[in-house]
Amino acid sequence: MSIRNIVLFVVISLLTFNSCKEKEKNTTDLAEYKTPLNLPPNILFILCDDLGYADVGFNGSTDITTPNLDQLAQDGSILTSAYVAHPFCGPSRAALLTGRYPHTIGSQFNLPANGASTGKGITAQEQFISVPMQEAGYYTGAIGKWHLGETTAYHPNNRGFDDFYGFLAGGHKYFPEEYRQQYKRQKEAGAKIINDYVLPLEHNGTTLQENEYLTDAFSREASRFIREAKNKNKPFFLYLAYNAPHVPLEAKKEDLDKFKHIEDKDRRTYAAMVYAIDRGVGSIVKNLKKTGQFENTLIIFLSDNGGHTGHGANNFPLTGRKGDTWEGGYRVPMFFHWPNKVPKGQKFDFPVSSLDFYPTLNYLAGATIPENKILDGKNIWEAFTSNQNPHDKETLFAMRHREGYTDVAARQNDWKAVKVHQEPWKLYNITNDISEKTDLSTEQPAILEKLVTETENWSKTHTEPLWFDPLYLEQMWNDSTMATFNQTFKISQD
Repeated sequence: MSIRNIVLFVVISLLTFNSCKEKEKNTTDLAEYKTPLNLPPNILFILCDDLGYADVGFNGSTDITTPNLDQLAQDGSILTSAYVAHPFCGPSRAALLTGRYPHTIGSQFNLPANGASTGKGITAQEQFISVPMQEAGYYTGAIGKWHLGETTAYHPNNRGFDDFYGFLAGGHKYFPEEYRQQYKRQKEAGAKIINDYVLPLEHNGTTLQENEYLTDAFSREASRFIREAKNKNKPFFLYLAYNAPHVPLEAKKEDLDKFKHIEDKDRRTYAAMVYAIDRGVGSIVKNLKKTGQFENTLIIFLSDNGGHTGHGANNFPLTGRKGDTWEGGYRVPMFFHWPNKVPKGQKFDFPVSSLDFYPTLNYLAGATIPENKILDGKNIWEAFTSNQNPHDKETLFAMRHREGYTDVAARQNDWKAVKVHQEPWKLYNITNDISEKTDLSTEQPAILEKLVTETENWSKTHTEPLWFDPLYLEQMWNDSTMATFNQTFKISQD
C-alpha cells in the first residue's frame, strides 16, 4: 500500500470513529433526556390577568394575533377544558399557589384595595407551591402581580420565592411616566392613602424606578431571572404573573398600530395589550434557547379567570364573563409546552383545574410535599400524557359570593350544574353544549340532585372569610343569611 493510501486510510478511519462516537454520544444524550424525571425540568408558569377565552390565536381569536403563543401551543398541548378555582383574581391566585379552594382557607374575596388590606394575606399556615421546590434545590421567582398580601409576613420572599420583581397589590398602571407623576402629586398633596395603581414597583423589598411599559418590564425581568438561574446552575421555577390585559386599558402606540382594523377603542387597546404579552413571551423563549434551557423547560400558559367583556375581552363560545360561574367566568385558555415530554399537537379535552398544579409540578420537580399538606387537586401528569380523564371520579366546583346571595357551579365529566343571579339551578351537558344553551335539569333530575348535593357537602368545608371586598359585604355577611348559603342548594322553586 502506498504512503498516500495509508494516509487516506488513517484519515477515513479517524473520521468514521469520531462520527460513530458523536452518534453514540447524541443517542445517549437523547435517551437520557427522554427518561422521565431524570433531569428536573425548569418550570415557566405564565399567568395573564382577565384574558378572554377566545383572545389568543390558538383558542380561536380572529382579530388578535399571538404568533409566539400560538407556536408554543401548536408544538405542545392545548387544554380545552381548563378551569381555575374562582372567577376573580385574588382567590384564583390563592388557589393556584396553595393548591386549596380559596373558600376553605378564608380567601373567598379579593384582598381590599388602597391600604384596606394592611396586615392581611393568605394564611402562613398554607405552604405555597414554591416552598417544596425551593427546598428541592430550585431557584424560585415571582414576577408581576402578587395580590396575596402586602406586609412582610405575606411578601413573596417569605412565601418560597428567592426573587420577586413587581407590585404587591391587585393592579397597576402601565406607563411609568404617568404613574410616577400621579404618585408624586398624591404624596405632595399629603394623601393618607395612595392609590395602589401608582405605587412604585419593587425588587425583593426595595422600591425602584421602572422606566419601561409594565408588560415589557416584566418580560425583561423574566429573561434576567432565567439567566441568573443558568449562572447558578439550578433548575428554576418562575411564576410570571402579567397584569395585562387587566384594566386600565393602556397600550403602546406601536402595538396599537397593529390593530387599526379593530374599530372599538377598548377592544383595540385590549388587543394591543395581549400582543405585548405575546411579544414578551417571544423574547423569553429566545432567551431560553440562547441559554440552552428551552429543551428542558415546561411552559404553562393560562389566565387567572375569564375575560371581562365590558373591557374589551371575548369569551366566545362561552357564556358569561369574569366573576360568573357560567363557563365564561372561570374556564380559561391554557397550553403546556415541553419538547419530547408534552404531546405535540394534542388537544386535551378532559377537565383540569388550577388546583392540580401544586401536586403535579412538585411531582415533576422531584420535590417532597409535607404529609400534612391538604391539597384539593391531584397529580394529573400521567393522565395528561396518556390522554386520559384525570378527574373522572371528582367534581370541580366554583363559587362566587355576591350581594346577599351566592353563585355556584359544579362539573363532573360531561355534566355541569350551575346557579346564577338567584335563578333556579340549571343542568348542562357541557361537553356537547359548551355555551350552556340547553337546560336539561327537567330531563335529568337525578344528575342535577347529585351534583347539588355534592356541592352543598363541599360548602360545609368552607371557613369564614378573613376579609371582604367590597368592604360593605362584611356587614351583609354578618346581617343576612349570606353566610349560611340560604336557599342556594334548594333545587325546587316551590
